Amino acid sequence: MEKVVALTKRRGFIFPSSEIYGGVSGFYDYGPYGDAMKRAVRDLWWRHMVDLRDDVVGLESTLIMPAEVWTASGHLTNFVDPLRQCLGTCKKRWRADHVKGDKCPECGGPLDEARMFNLMFKTHVGPVEELSSEVYLRPETAQGMFVDFKNVINSTRVRVPFGVAQQGKAFRNEITPGNFVFRVREFELMEMEYFVKPGQDDEWFDYWRKERMRWYVEELGLNAERLRMYDHPKESLSHYSKQTTDIEYDFPFGWGELEGVADRTDYDLRVHQEHSKVDLTYLDPETNERYLPWVIEPAVSVERIFITLLLDAYDEDVINDEPRVVLRLHPNVAPVQVAVVPLSKKEDLIKIAREVQRSLQGDFRVEYDQTGGHIGRRYRRQDEIGTPFCITVDFDTLNDKAVTIRHRDSTKQERVAIAELPDRLRQLV
Repeated sequence: MEKVVALTKRRGFIFPSSEIYGGVSGFYDYGPYGDAMKRAVRDLWWRHMVDLRDDVVGLESTLIMPAEVWTASGHLTNFVDPLRQCLGTCKKRWRADHVKGDKCPECGGPLDEARMFNLMFKTHVGPVEELSSEVYLRPETAQGMFVDFKNVINSTRVRVPFGVAQQGKAFRNEITPGNFVFRVREFELMEMEYFVKPGQDDEWFDYWRKERMRWYVEELGLNAERLRMYDHPKESLSHYSKQTTDIEYDFPFGWGELEGVADRTDYDLRVHQEHSKVDLTYLDPETNERYLPWVIEPAVSVERIFITLLLDAYDEDVINDEPRVVLRLHPNVAPVQVAVVPLSKKEDLIKIAREVQRSLQGDFRVEYDQTGGHIGRRYRRQDEIGTPFCITVDFDTLNDKAVTIRHRDSTKQERVAIAELPDRLRQLV
């Protein structure tokens, strides 16, 4: 983990937020390569969850919602963690289920008795801080999709079974954020609520468990041997869940949740219908029956996928008797898919290299690297940020109108005519 954390800072993936002021625990900024990689993950998720399907639509709801929403959903009562505070010298606070015994893990001082701590960030709307103006930053995107269920039904042609997908920021005031970006206080969720007919939830739950696992292996290229499904026992289920499966990854700190797939029953629509007094039932056009659909929810944070990809891709090997660090990222999620590298700063080579760059932009994530220095050092830099292919423009290019594709993982090289380069890269990517 330490090597990956160091790499993310060195190569511009992740920075501590507000670092020049000492930073804030549980908050991180994403640098140029981190931002590009997150965008790639988001776009890939949306493509497979929405664009390539005809039964899922998108939604963008607000980050702030009134207290009534969270009262109805149960978050104000149930979205809590047990908290214990050190009474010794350090005064740190700990999640009670993360410490053993009655001694502080930091200073060895005594811990107070556990009490429940709500993880939601509260603020107020308007100039007066009073009970009626209380609002909360959302800890999940799901509730926006439930309270807009009736609007989606009335404004589109969707029919059960169908899904509503959303990506966006969420906030949880974690007692002890940690393991780098695995557990943070501000993060980006990608969730989908799939509405099904009552009694058909088991088959759809099984479908989405398998489909989400397939996506990680086939589309993101994660090592299947480091993934597993964990079915929650009844006693550990959330208050809304009939059944939940976590897709877990074998992290350096042990097996941990990557994504959760939950059978939320009709809990959310039912409680919002009860509290809002608005009819949220669905009229089935085939049976003329009214019912509250049940919901299957695949939910994951971009940050969890991000750190999983980096840990899974990180490797060290030796090439030509020289050690190198390489991120073996799948081309689908690499922040740079193709780097165009002129062999020297000669104007003739630079002109062709720029033309090659322009011919690839729009179809691939392209970086132009003319920093000078030995070509091997530039290859090593691209290896560290996970670039699958480097396109080298050399002096032979002036005569044969061809370039060299250098493959990251094998370091093998192949000569390709410039005119055929885009098609060849499409085959590789």
